[in-house]
Amino acid sequence: MDWSTSVLGFGCMRLPTVGEGDAKKIDEPKAIEQIRYGIDSGINYVDTAWPYHNKTSETLVGKALLDGYREKVCLVTKAPIWVYKVSEDFDKCLQIQLEKLQTDHVDIYLLHALNKNRFAKVKELKVLESAIRAKEQGLIKYIGFSFHGNYEMFRDIIDAFDWDICQIQFNYLDINSQATEKGLIYAGEKNIPVIIMEPLRGGKLVRETPQTKEIIDNAHVKRTLADWALQFVWNYPQVRVVLSGMNTLEMIKENIESASNSKENSLTPEDFKVIWQLRDAYQGMMVVPCTQCEYCMPCSSGVDIPTNLRLLNEAAWTGSAKAMQVWFDGLAQTPDDLKEKPNSGAAQLCIECNECLDKCPQSIQIPDEMKKVVAIYQDGQDPKGVI
Repeated sequence: MDWSTSVLGFGCMRLPTVGEGDAKKIDEPKAIEQIRYGIDSGINYVDTAWPYHNKTSETLVGKALLDGYREKVCLVTKAPIWVYKVSEDFDKCLQIQLEKLQTDHVDIYLLHALNKNRFAKVKELKVLESAIRAKEQGLIKYIGFSFHGNYEMFRDIIDAFDWDICQIQFNYLDINSQATEKGLIYAGEKNIPVIIMEPLRGGKLVRETPQTKEIIDNAHVKRTLADWALQFVWNYPQVRVVLSGMNTLEMIKENIESASNSKENSLTPEDFKVIWQLRDAYQGMMVVPCTQCEYCMPCSSGVDIPTNLRLLNEAAWTGSAKAMQVWFDGLAQTPDDLKEKPNSGAAQLCIECNECLDKCPQSIQIPDEMKKVVAIYQDGQDPKGVI
């Protein structure tokens, strides 16, 4: 690739929002201000996708990149493989995305969230052939893929095509899951630049607890929880860009400072000791690896899946439903309640249709987890016994 990218990228999956339920939408003035602030501060990699923010993220990014900002960035969006029914859908979706983004080309086009089933669909519908044609037409500059699967599948996909770039989930909790550390190194050996998503595990790695606070307070150097997690990822020479879903100016400023202090192969044995302590602390608190990406939404039964999974994790962390019971009670408890609060259903509304299973990039057995939420928050069972 001939693009010089900043090591910090602006992920547009978790932009600031206003409203709740179906009325929830991007806070456009604030989001545009934040994206432009990031660009003015040196971030030149902006990442969005078809489904983000209920299919409105690309439109917002297009507005944010007006007034000369488009020329300053490497613009990335993704091919929604799950939408395709026939080969021609690739071109139709790409044209819609270009119109939303108000541009005549995207710099990087990623086949979105590939796994075994989606890669089979890529082959069946000759998606790569369509991507090559779009590249020849100047509609996209570079072809890549984002990935949610296991290491073996990652290697198969890497070896199947001459990719320009790839994007994987990676953080100090996921070194042995998804593409894994081995996958990151393998991509580097193939000279494929790697973009990192979820470096903070959907914000979970900045969640301060008495245990994590004690760890960083006693560390040999002073870093925030976010800085520890980000420096871990930037330490790998294979990493080209680390994406962060920043939705406050404070986050942007903190992450830019962290990026300015990053350097590959710079962490010491003492640094890794702190990181492994944090890893052990967080692993003991997380029962569901949900990152709140909302790929599972909307649920055909109206269940607010991410919120219910968050409630389950909270109960596991605290050992009680007490702190979050009011949140559960505020969800739609019956089908009639959904009429007033669409897509905000409590876990008991799950009918186990299993439509969400293929959508979840973390392979969470969502219907099973919904039963646990019901047991804890509706039936009043002890979280320790349920989880």
